[in-house]
Amino acid sequence: MDKQWHAAFETELTENILPFWQRMADPSGGFYGKADFFGNIDPGANRGGVLCARILWTFSAAFRATNEPIYRKMAAHAQDYLLAHFYDHTYGGVYWMLDAAGQPVSDKKQFYNLAFAVYGLSEHYRATGDETSLQAAVELFETLERYGHDAAYGGYIEAAARDFSPLADTRLSLKDVACDKSMNTNLHVLEAYTNLYRVYPNERVKTRLHELIRLFLDHIIDPATAHLHLFFDRTWHNLSAHVSYGHDIECSWLLIEAAEVLGDAALLAEVTQRCIQMAEAVYAEGMDHETGYLADGLDEHGVLRTHTEWWVEAEHVVGMYQAWQSTGDAKYRDAAQQTWQLINRSLIDHVRGGWHCQIDADGIPSTNTPKADEWKCPYHNSRMCLEMMARLEKSEI
Repeated sequence: MDKQWHAAFETELTENILPFWQRMADPSGGFYGKADFFGNIDPGANRGGVLCARILWTFSAAFRATNEPIYRKMAAHAQDYLLAHFYDHTYGGVYWMLDAAGQPVSDKKQFYNLAFAVYGLSEHYRATGDETSLQAAVELFETLERYGHDAAYGGYIEAAARDFSPLADTRLSLKDVACDKSMNTNLHVLEAYTNLYRVYPNERVKTRLHELIRLFLDHIIDPATAHLHLFFDRTWHNLSAHVSYGHDIECSWLLIEAAEVLGDAALLAEVTQRCIQMAEAVYAEGMDHETGYLADGLDEHGVLRTHTEWWVEAEHVVGMYQAWQSTGDAKYRDAAQQTWQLINRSLIDHVRGGWHCQIDADGIPSTNTPKADEWKCPYHNSRMCLEMMARLEKSEI
């Protein structure tokens, strides 16, 4: 084991990422919804359901890895708020956005949001054995299946109104293409069901997880380029030419994880081969091999987007390390190390704590981006640390 590298991830997790998010806890309940570039908290900001679920996952996973009581306490703080305020006890599912007082300001049911609630709650049960979290995760799984799953063509639609009636605008964010289905929603349903199946090995969860893996292999990953298609109509016709290197590399290790959890050796072999191709495409096309910087992706005209975000770099570390574990090719491990060095140099705020949200190709942070909001969360970077700690502890090639 590379003890020095392991120690670096452990230090970053326990001395920077988690303490920053502990400071985001609202003593009266839940977590504040926003902090600016300098880490100044806005106590009046709205609070996103995705952020709450990701905080729940983060502190649950940290407690499971370290057994530190403070992380269990923070996880319970997030769980309490998620179930008391975000969970819709009338219609089911979870609200998209609350105000600072815990009242819904956007009550739509984005299935991406439900998936993250399943992810966080199943991790909380995995870490603590809290049956309330498992029961809620299973209920949300049933809601996803009842209202989000497409029985005719497979996969999951984007969103519905509070009562699960049709919704005119189902986009996850304003930058997304209007569509029936997206890669992003289906990737995070896959991620959630992978975690749920670990603690709830139900045959229906298994069936849906297998279906999702096949959808990625057969429809979502482009066989010619090894990039993900991002937006689709109901029958899986591609609607966009965008490329997201961050999602490509994130998907490349999440798919392997899902196949490993299913325990299907033939499927795992097929998935691993395809995911190596994805990682190689990212390595060859998106990464600056002098700085370790991974570009955000390509726009619809094939033009490189010259900024990158914190989560892209965090996922790149894990994805490149997974590619090394799958192939034994040292260039991938070197790429993971290079990107970690970039993170340490440009994304970690060694003065004020936390991570910057966005940097340019020269590694300069954008000062008009937040340290925390409905999207800027502790999940990608804490997961990078936890994944790398666990992988480094295992015997290496």
